Amino acid sequence: MEEEFAMRQGLKRLGLLMSIFGVGMVLAACGQQTTTSTKTLNLMQTTDLTTLDNTNQATMPEFNTLTNISEGLYRLNNQNQPVPAMATKLVKPTNNGRTYTFNIRTNAKWSNGDPVTAADFEYSWKRSLNPKNNPVYTYVFSGIKNADAIIAGKKSYTTLGVKALGTKKLQVTLDHPMTYFNKLVTMPVFMPQDKPFVEKVGWRTYGTNAANTVSNGAFKITNWSGTSNKYRLVPNTHYYDKKAVKLDGITYTTVPEANTASDLFQSGKLDDATISGVTARGMQNNKNLKRVPKAWTYYLQVNQRHGQPLANAKMRRAISLVINRQQLTDKVLADGSTPASSFVAPKTAIDPTTGRDFSQETSTSTKQDVRTARALWRQGRRESGQTGTVKLSLIGDDQGVTKNVAQFLQGQIQQNLADTEINISNLPEKGLSSRKTAGQFNLSQWYWLADFADPINYLGILTTGNTMNPGHFSDSTYDQFIKTAQATNRKTTYWRSLRAAESRLQARTGVIPLYYVKEAHLVNPKLKGVAYHVAGFADYTRSYLD
Repeated sequence: MEEEFAMRQGLKRLGLLMSIFGVGMVLAACGQQTTTSTKTLNLMQTTDLTTLDNTNQATMPEFNTLTNISEGLYRLNNQNQPVPAMATKLVKPTNNGRTYTFNIRTNAKWSNGDPVTAADFEYSWKRSLNPKNNPVYTYVFSGIKNADAIIAGKKSYTTLGVKALGTKKLQVTLDHPMTYFNKLVTMPVFMPQDKPFVEKVGWRTYGTNAANTVSNGAFKITNWSGTSNKYRLVPNTHYYDKKAVKLDGITYTTVPEANTASDLFQSGKLDDATISGVTARGMQNNKNLKRVPKAWTYYLQVNQRHGQPLANAKMRRAISLVINRQQLTDKVLADGSTPASSFVAPKTAIDPTTGRDFSQETSTSTKQDVRTARALWRQGRRESGQTGTVKLSLIGDDQGVTKNVAQFLQGQIQQNLADTEINISNLPEKGLSSRKTAGQFNLSQWYWLADFADPINYLGILTTGNTMNPGHFSDSTYDQFIKTAQATNRKTTYWRSLRAAESRLQARTGVIPLYYVKEAHLVNPKLKGVAYHVAGFADYTRSYLD
């Protein structure tokens, strides 16, 4: 790992050497004794990268990496606003807000030299809805023409309202105006794919290792086998704005434990380390600590399939009420995170019809209420005919902070609800995903980090049948609130519907919000130019080591 950040001293007494040996000899000597400082940035992931196929996955390591190697029509600047990327400019819609026509940069190329075309966007977006591709992030296409019918299985994915009108002209048609559309398409799922390359290596192979991945952004990936816990990004020589790239490369290393991350930072082996728990608590006064605000909620997904113990709403509510969220954030996390009182995190968006933060205006009490919880637990068990010990599985990833939170939750539930047994399983990313897809869990620790700054980005994932809703929360009233919000052109109707949806979600305990994440980073003071986004992922493409 390259770690040198400063230039070594050059030759001393240059004037004397010049007078004796001549300019040519001096230049040669300087070349031998002076080295240029390395400009490699050392970053971490908390779990291993498993894929870079943006059409059928949605994990943090994937999106973190894609943000720094690929670009969609727009990218977010350091003010969290969309700016042109593959598109030549920000487009104003026509057809009463329902049609966007983009011109793709003529000098945009993939890392293998292929031109980036409008067809690459059409191919990627449609592939993201092709059922044969096992897509998981389909809901974000809702609002684009025919997307809802495609997701429901009523129309072919080929009818999606995206079309290449030429090599460099792309047209997107919506079912209805979407005020958040420009922010929406900055998400990695809307990035293009090099159609000839993907079809050459094959769908199942694309994005599984460095050799089978191409990118159109500032960097490209190398030294990644698909299972390795370390890989490197190097500049993409075909990038249209390569003059803006100041780094020689970025090295990512998987570091699940916060304490290990801190040690690596202290020894100069990480330039930006994410810490949490007792490690973060001990670093609160560290001069290198950076608190990064995020639109990010950590919550429990609850398996509500028919026949599952927690299909009963009263039992779900009981579990929520026995959790002391203040103790969780103060004692277990101790990193600045705060108790979650709604699903949508603070600072995601201001409700323009009230002037208030949406999260705050829809919040409920987070106070622990064991007495009420026990009564609800008894009622729920009687209603669902459950006797004996209720055995519940709690699954999560294998990060250190996840394990700590799991143990806290296990203690809270078992101590406060009679005849309960919580079995914890901490799994690698692939194993966790498989268990959730198969419905082999009762409670799953998970998070939602907003991809774009609007409450619909949270609430939209919990509609009936949504691929990001593995707990199978299903409520027709909730679905109607979301449907109304998505279909309306009226601002007052939109925000009123979203407020009602959040309230309904809490009343039915569709999920159990735990805390709002406040990212704590230890950052090399020489690191400049990073765009830390409230909604979305950190962009290091214009960063540098000063």
